[in-house]
Amino acid sequence: MPIETLTLRGRVIRSGRVEGEALVSPAPIGFLGGVDPETGVVLEPGHPLEGRSIAGKILVFPHGKGSTVGSYTLLRLARAGVAPLAIINAQSEAITAVGAIIADIPMIDQIDIHLIRTGDTVRIEEDRVVIRRVGG
Repeated sequence: MPIETLTLRGRVIRSGRVEGEALVSPAPIGFLGGVDPETGVVLEPGHPLEGRSIAGKILVFPHGKGSTVGSYTLLRLARAGVAPLAIINAQSEAITAVGAIIADIPMIDQIDIHLIRTGDTVRIEEDRVVIRRVGG
C-alpha cells in the first residue's frame, strides 16, 4: 500500500518533538468533567470520543472549552501517566494552552485538523506536523 505524507506548519504553544497515533475529534474538548483525570477516558456524554482514552495519543481537536480548572486537569492527566503525547488544535485557547504548558505536553495550533485522521501516524517537530497515512 502507498504511504501518503503531508507536512503542515503551525504555531508552537508548547515546544517539543514527539511521534504517535492521532486521535481526532471534530468537537471541542472540555477537560474538567469531560475527561477522567485518572484514566484519560473521555466521559462527556455524546462527545465523539466518549469512552475512548486520550492517553498516549496525539490528541487533535478544534479547541478547548469549559472551566479554567481544565488546565489543572491536564496536569493531573500528566501526573497520572495518562495524558496525550501532544495536542494539535485548529485554534488554541487559554485553558488548553496553559494546561499543555504546565503539564509539559507539546502543543501546536493553527493547523487544518481536517487533514488528520484517527489512526494516522503524526510527528510533531516544533512548528511542523508531519502526517503519515498508509493507503492514502
